Amino acid sequence: MTGLTHRQAEILNIARASGRVMVEELARRFEVSAQTIRKDLNDLCERRSLTRIHGGAIIASGVENLAYEARRFVAADEKKAIGAAAASLIPNGCSLFINIGTTTEEVASALTSHEDLLVITNNLNVAMLLYRHPRIEVVVAGGTVRRADGAVVGSTATQLIGQFKVDYAIIGASAIDEEGALLDFDYREVQVAQAIIANARSVMLVADSTKLRRSAPVRIAHMTQIQTFVTDQELPERLATICHSKGIEVVEAMPKGADIDESQAEVQDAAPEAAPVVRLR
Repeated sequence: MTGLTHRQAEILNIARASGRVMVEELARRFEVSAQTIRKDLNDLCERRSLTRIHGGAIIASGVENLAYEARRFVAADEKKAIGAAAASLIPNGCSLFINIGTTTEEVASALTSHEDLLVITNNLNVAMLLYRHPRIEVVVAGGTVRRADGAVVGSTATQLIGQFKVDYAIIGASAIDEEGALLDFDYREVQVAQAIIANARSVMLVADSTKLRRSAPVRIAHMTQIQTFVTDQELPERLATICHSKGIEVVEAMPKGADIDESQAEVQDAAPEAAPVVRLR
């Protein structure tokens, strides 16, 4: 990209490789002040190469998603907290879909102590996390495996999902706009996600707050088609209004060490090692 300084080009390369860059880390790496790094990040954001997050920036989205491994580094603590909170809402002895995504994988990781679950998934990473556990039965959708992330996509996967009617669906999204549209990048993946939504009695969306600052071109569904939204921060006013008006339960999962104002929300009982959870009515 023309017009970048050498340091800005390096910052962009780091962001592409790891998914995000943080101000303090870059300041130490390049031996410059945090203020200088913030200016670099602002310049890159003005070029729409990066998008600012608290304390740093991530690769800007558009028509192409971040590399899957890079996405694991974006809001990693928040995703882990979301996963624990979402799993705490899933009872033993139920059936559920889990679709592709780094956040849905965190939900799967937190489900390993559950008993008597039937999990249908198009996510090979989820299957690998769960199949060893004797009290969890795993069904993997057939079809084409997307090499980039282990997603099983296509009509065969969609048809298998249509043979089930499950208690819960755990879905992710690459972006959520202010009007409540849930968005993604690959129409084949979206078709599977739509089948999952259509064949679940209750749909739980798991997405960290960085998804509220991104865009993607393909519509999965609308917020009004879900029953529970597990995220990590307070929602923007317009989106919060949609959730409130449609009776959608919003759960804010806080990373370990985060402060919780118990006077404003109900705190869910959880295991000592679980992340704090604030349930908003």
